[in-house]
Amino acid sequence: RWNIPTARYAEFDDPEAAVAYVRDQGAPIVVKADGLAAGKGVTVARSVEAAETAIREAMVSRVFGDAGKRVIIEECLEGEEASILAFSDGNTVIPMPSSQDHKPVFDGDQGPNTGGMGAYSPAPVVTPELATEIEERILKPCIAGMAAEGAPYTGILYAGLMVTQDGPKVVEFNVRFGDPETQVVLPRMVSDIVPVFLACCEGNLGETPIEYQIGPCVTVVMASGGYPKAYEKGKEIAGITDAESDPDVMVFHAGTKRDGDRLLTNGGRVLNVTARGATLVETIDRAYAAVQKIHFDGAHYRTDIGRKALARLNG
Repeated sequence: RWNIPTARYAEFDDPEAAVAYVRDQGAPIVVKADGLAAGKGVTVARSVEAAETAIREAMVSRVFGDAGKRVIIEECLEGEEASILAFSDGNTVIPMPSSQDHKPVFDGDQGPNTGGMGAYSPAPVVTPELATEIEERILKPCIAGMAAEGAPYTGILYAGLMVTQDGPKVVEFNVRFGDPETQVVLPRMVSDIVPVFLACCEGNLGETPIEYQIGPCVTVVMASGGYPKAYEKGKEIAGITDAESDPDVMVFHAGTKRDGDRLLTNGGRVLNVTARGATLVETIDRAYAAVQKIHFDGAHYRTDIGRKALARLNG
């Protein structure tokens, strides 16, 4: 649509038809629940059997509820992922700095996908030249296409991308901020965000200056033990005040709740421990130093957030 580059795909309402398609196409292949599934509705199947299991879990067992009554089966794009968030007033689109999420639950991108275990910004895979290409081939055509169809889009556009040998391709669009990408993009924003939102609403985004700091930002997600599968709630959390004693550290709450004077876990992804710094190495170290100060029973987090960016920067 609108000549925006993306993967080849097919949609299915019938699980048996979806299974037959997968057997014909072979693996690797991607199975997506068509509805919202808390960031966990995508399976990158490395075998036909894994794809069939994902189809039946979504469409027959309904592990995602109604979100899985229809599935999309896509070509598996090879490359490196990146996320681009953008402001839009319906005609003008202005991208924010690039970021990269870490979906799999374990180090080295192993294990099942999650809603996101950490992120960093900027993403070195998105060079200035690539950023221009993304804006011209993906973001602008999307906003222009919606306006041409009589449905101009105002708000936040989230483009989940795969940077392939053939250039950037869209994996998904969302009409919201990304989580955890927002936790590394907005802390870099120097400008007041309220005038930017107003400009989106009033149609004068192109006249609104938006400034970001140069230094990187890293966030590490602290999750409940067992996530993204079954996990327990109600574990007492300690150490956040100590972690935030560093002025360049912010702890964003996700799955937490108050119980009197106590702070308890109340979800799969519990906290986003975010740090800013002058260099990526410094920022990663600062984020993990803060993580070490926070404790709750069964806490799990990846220990390699940002390492892929370091490897790319170091050649």
